Amino acid sequence: MTDTVSLTLAKRRSEILAELSAAADPAPVLVAVSKTQPDEKLEAMLAAGQRVFGENKVQEAQAHWADRRADYPDLELRLIGPLQTNKSEDAVALFDVIETLDREKLARTLAKAMDKLDRRVPVFIQVNTGEEPQKAGVLPDDLEALLACAREECGLDVQGLMCIPPVDEPAGPHFALLAKLAKRHGLTGLSMGMSSDYAVAASFGSTHVRVGTALFGAR
Repeated sequence: MTDTVSLTLAKRRSEILAELSAAADPAPVLVAVSKTQPDEKLEAMLAAGQRVFGENKVQEAQAHWADRRADYPDLELRLIGPLQTNKSEDAVALFDVIETLDREKLARTLAKAMDKLDRRVPVFIQVNTGEEPQKAGVLPDDLEALLACAREECGLDVQGLMCIPPVDEPAGPHFALLAKLAKRHGLTGLSMGMSSDYAVAASFGSTHVRVGTALFGAR
């Protein structure tokens, strides 16, 4: 790990944390999106004090973090990418929070995996606020039914909602909708905001922002 990389990443992290603090009190948690990042940058981010990381794929997350967990007991790993039902057990074993629950079948396989491993992992429900056919996430009108299945049938600890707004629309209305839905259903967690709009998300009440490029630099 070069000193230049360490200093650059530490500086970016400090600047983003300052922006988040200026945008909201309390500021949302900074989730460093570490997918496809080389070991050098992961080590630099850990050295800067970052402990909350988001990963998109179970297999890549295992490669990044399985051997590091012992050295960083305060590490928090969050799954922020789509999850296939056949990977539910691996996800429950590795992650501390799963943010991408979006269908009843997945709720059931996650519950079964948690029972088998005797590990209770909190979840967020991903909402497709833009109702985009190509994007994962439950439609806003179907959230209530999924929430009932997850909470009542499956006994999952649903802590919040997550969204990824359409790239060609202002993010604010989508963040406002997600906050409204969370409030209606008594959920306090709001995972919203990425590299281009994390400060906006903070102003709409985000509790977790998922930042990759703005933190690590272009891939």
